[in-house]
Amino acid sequence: MSVHDRSGIAGARRVVVKVGSSSISGDNHHRIESIVDALAAAHARGTQVVLVSSGAIATALPLLNLDGRPSDLATQQAAAAVGQNVLMWRYQTTLERYGLLAGQVLLTAGDLENAAHRANARRAVDRLLGLGVLPIVNENDTVATHEIRFGDNDRLAALVAELIGADALILLSDIASLYTRPPSEPGAEAIHTVPYGDDLSRFEFGSVVVNSVGTGGAATKASAARLAAASGIGVLVTSADLVEQALSGDDIGTWFAPNPETPPRVGTTPLPTVSSV
Repeated sequence: MSVHDRSGIAGARRVVVKVGSSSISGDNHHRIESIVDALAAAHARGTQVVLVSSGAIATALPLLNLDGRPSDLATQQAAAAVGQNVLMWRYQTTLERYGLLAGQVLLTAGDLENAAHRANARRAVDRLLGLGVLPIVNENDTVATHEIRFGDNDRLAALVAELIGADALILLSDIASLYTRPPSEPGAEAIHTVPYGDDLSRFEFGSVVVNSVGTGGAATKASAARLAAASGIGVLVTSADLVEQALSGDDIGTWFAPNPETPPRVGTTPLPTVSSV
């Protein structure tokens, strides 16, 4: 069942939620608790939730005494290996209050480009959801290279939403909605709804680099939202502080209307048997 507007998110069968590095690392690591609280409430209502979480490298920076995001690939990979472990521990510790388990799913771009790997990834996530587990997805930065990457986790979230046949995608940010131009500039106005097919050419989203710990920003969220919307998945972009309201279907953030003519998505049909590779 595709969600056609914000209000439908509360009753959605399957939702993907994406949170970025800046929202859950450093001084903001406490947000993990409020995010988990909201995900657990949605789970209790019967919604299957998949979390796409950035933050592995950012989480490792203070632990490895690094001043900022490393520029060389080897240090990025090492930081990801350390930070992913700590990040999952933080999620699991908070989920235990609700008797829930987290299941780690690390993907590379190649996993979603290879038919067998793609089917196996979808099967794994489907089974985790069937077992009542919260899948937590991230790019496998420890083995990914500059040449073979998703580019950012907003795009990864859109691809995961398509992969599993999600009814809606929620992209969490540091601001309550997208704006017609950078919100610090005069004349910037919040964007309430983006109709399907809008090319957004009249808007100025600014830089794609938001801070020293993560990559992304309004432009990448708009691009990922359009990607998911083209597959028939409605997308809400809003603040990580409003995740509970987002999952409750409140009238917040920026809504990207889904393609109304999209046929039933692949995630709603049975998977063929694929041997392990």
